[in-house]
Amino acid sequence: MRITGMFTGSLLAGVLLLGTAGCTMADESPTASSDSTDSTPSSDSTDGSDGSDSATGPTEAGTSFRTAAAFRPGQRATADASTGDYLYWVFPADSGQRPTVTAKVTLPESAARKGAAAWQVDVYDGLRRRQPCVYGAQTRAVAADAATVELRCTLRTVRAWAEPWANDPLPGSYYVRLTVVNAQEADLGLPVRAEIEADAADAGGAHAVDGQLAVPLTPGRTTVSRNGDGGGSADGAQLAASGVEPADGWSSGWWSDRWIWTAAGGVLGALAAIAGYTLARPSRRPAGV
Repeated sequence: MRITGMFTGSLLAGVLLLGTAGCTMADESPTASSDSTDSTPSSDSTDGSDGSDSATGPTEAGTSFRTAAAFRPGQRATADASTGDYLYWVFPADSGQRPTVTAKVTLPESAARKGAAAWQVDVYDGLRRRQPCVYGAQTRAVAADAATVELRCTLRTVRAWAEPWANDPLPGSYYVRLTVVNAQEADLGLPVRAEIEADAADAGGAHAVDGQLAVPLTPGRTTVSRNGDGGGSADGAQLAASGVEPADGWSSGWWSDRWIWTAAGGVLGALAAIAGYTLARPSRRPAGV
């Protein structure tokens, strides 16, 4: 009975430890909803009139990498533009996250269009390297009578560091470019409305790697005029969006929930060794000793 009680107590202690580790990881894992609640919209953002819980991002887009409009994961960025324009946004992604960019374009009336078109969304990292999409429809062709088109791009998990020759996604700023890639010449210039959202889901400790970057891939902060000419005048200057960072700052890069599971495995191994020794040792001393 004493041996059975010790073995049962060891198992209960191990289950309790694993449950505590799971609760700790659940508390420390960032979610898109918390980012959207804690983050403060930029100066260009406006409050949503429909009363939705999602935070509203910028209401205009940039025309180049330098003038990209900044938003955070969980926010919705909108822009009114013309068919054929290159629209740029930028958002932060930290190590251990798997960003997913979704875009929705509201097209002009079908009576005003002359033919079909194809829209495409591209994602670039802080070094302006185009990152491939592992999931989603990055390019989609729409008919002449379509009202909207939706695009989706899921990147690979952001790594804490990578070799110089690798094209792995690294923590820092990520640019989103939306444009039409195949349209009739007569349709160029027609008004469209674009909506961009980003979700940075935590991939977990299974994708964690050792090492870290000294500085995230965030380009230098520059000032540009509201006209986008780079004049930087005092009356209309604003900070370029390339300096955006997560609401809770960049992670250190060395901590992950893999440490919790490693410690839990070590404790369970020690408990199993104690239980095995307790079951294997003789219950009484040999006679005559």
